[in-house]
Amino acid sequence: MPSADLAPPVGKVHRLLGHPGNLTEHLDAHGPLNVAVSRNSTWQQGLVTSLEASGLTGRGGGSFPTSIKLELALAAGSRGTIVVNAMEGEPASEKDKLLLCRVPHLVLDGAQYLAALCRADRIVVCIPIGHDAVATAVRHAVAERSDHRHAPLAEEIVRPPDRFIAGEESALVNWIDTGRSLPVFRPDKGTPLRIGRRPALVHNTETLAHLALIARDGPGPFRNRGMTGEPGTSLITVSGDVAHPGVVEVDRGTPLWDIAKLSHPVEPVQALLVGGYGGAWVGPEHFATPYATSPLRRIGAAAGVGVIVVLGASSCGLTESARIARYLADQSARQCGPCMYGLPAVADDLAQLARGQGDGDSMARLHRRLGQMMGRGACRHPDGAVGLVRSALAVFATDIAGHSQGRTCPFWRSPTSLRFPRAVEV
Repeated sequence: MPSADLAPPVGKVHRLLGHPGNLTEHLDAHGPLNVAVSRNSTWQQGLVTSLEASGLTGRGGGSFPTSIKLELALAAGSRGTIVVNAMEGEPASEKDKLLLCRVPHLVLDGAQYLAALCRADRIVVCIPIGHDAVATAVRHAVAERSDHRHAPLAEEIVRPPDRFIAGEESALVNWIDTGRSLPVFRPDKGTPLRIGRRPALVHNTETLAHLALIARDGPGPFRNRGMTGEPGTSLITVSGDVAHPGVVEVDRGTPLWDIAKLSHPVEPVQALLVGGYGGAWVGPEHFATPYATSPLRRIGAAAGVGVIVVLGASSCGLTESARIARYLADQSARQCGPCMYGLPAVADDLAQLARGQGDGDSMARLHRRLGQMMGRGACRHPDGAVGLVRSALAVFATDIAGHSQGRTCPFWRSPTSLRFPRAVEV
């Protein structure tokens, strides 16, 4: 998939992607980074107030209000670490790559503002092994910032393993702290993360880029885009059966079908995968749903990591779902029951259905396993897989009925239109 943004909707301009370039061009477009001499309570409170007024929510998957996450970090104490999550373990996502190759200074500025707010003394940028072009772009940007004394706090680049689960925030902090890329069980997700005994605050690249603009311009320009209850823009990677896959920047609340059309589907569309491989399939009756938290929740979906995959009429939705389930099972941390046993079993059930080899108990067994897994993992990885499979069972119910009776559709052996790091067999 090319890492190229597409045209914004008519009459709109890019907020995040509109001013690519080196540090000089970045400063010409956005002005200086004003945190070096502004570490005082008045400045802190002003920026906290701006973030609260902006309504910015996390763009990494959880959609958690940024201001609340900041309050929790401030309560945890100072002299901690700001972690820039650029892991992008989701195979269908390209927005981290695009941001860090096109506007790295915007992301790094967001980390600097956040560090100043939290009085952190370390910034760590996490780019996985294998994403070498991204790491090169960020190293160049960091060198520019050092040469021009632009960054008050040194920006450190680290290279965690390139695994789906490695980008989960507790797994990422655990790797920085111990070298073990495994999620940490947290019954209360409001519990602060720590590296050693010091607090760690994790944000993804898009959230930090928005934060950098809000810190400079105030909440107004951000709130002028999107919906009243959910303002701003979002970066979404569109792929699948489309002529022009890539990353688009759209207002929150843009209908799903309007987003998909920006990439020009190449055939009639039977479903959209919204939110990534831990997201949900959405059928045509819901294509007009606004891309925003509450409307998506009403149809059993979520914005997730900012992904829409277009599934054309010549693809088998059950087979594609079985491929995703197998991929998620292979990418699990294998440290709790749902990941160790549940995900492989569900992937096997779906693969048998896709091949038309299910037995009379296949569907009942699959539903039973999904119910046993939900909410019981150390992290949300199994929950995402459960949601994905349940949505497939609903959206592709007619096809699944045929498959379960041994009548496979003509497309079940077709090549996948989804992106995976390596071939996934069904």
